[in-house]
Amino acid sequence: MRISNKFTLTRVLLAPVFFVLYFFPIWTGKFVEVSSYLMFPLLIFIEFTDFLDGHFARKYHEVSDFGKLFDPFADVIVHLTTFTCFMFSYNPYFGMAGAYMPPFIFILIVYREFSMAFLRMIAAKKGTAIAARKGGKIKTVMYVSAGFFALLLETFVRLSFPICCLPLLHRVSFFLFFVCLVCSYASFVDYLIHFIYILKDPVQ
Repeated sequence: MRISNKFTLTRVLLAPVFFVLYFFPIWTGKFVEVSSYLMFPLLIFIEFTDFLDGHFARKYHEVSDFGKLFDPFADVIVHLTTFTCFMFSYNPYFGMAGAYMPPFIFILIVYREFSMAFLRMIAAKKGTAIAARKGGKIKTVMYVSAGFFALLLETFVRLSFPICCLPLLHRVSFFLFFVCLVCSYASFVDYLIHFIYILKDPVQ
């Protein structure tokens, strides 16, 4: 396997590790501080591998149609995993108000990502690999930014840092994820505009 694809695979394999680290204290009430200290560096490393796979693909001329499909697949796995986590908080005092991402935003993003995956699948059947466009990259930046903001708040909660304006920060988190939603659909429309010809002639 090419080194760039190894980094992409690493991202896929570490996504469930992050999921378990996030939810284990919620499930058991144990290892709260341990999870707090591990989740942030783990997510940083996961997102950094997204840079590394592209860097090595260009450096060693490993850019391929497979990589153009595998990389966004890994991104979807990572982001849907983390977004699932951010609909829950360890602090039971806030209940659903303690969530960092509203469920309706999550499900709309899921619809977008599956629709994009369907478009890539149809394109691949016709011999076209859809590479990331500028709108898609902006969307990814927003996903990452909102995710780190939510994880920072959750880390503060788990470490019992005094946060006097936590409800306000939750609303900021909601706003950031709403921006993610807008960016995701704006980029999807952009992909449709540039690749609509793929859907005009369905695969038999």
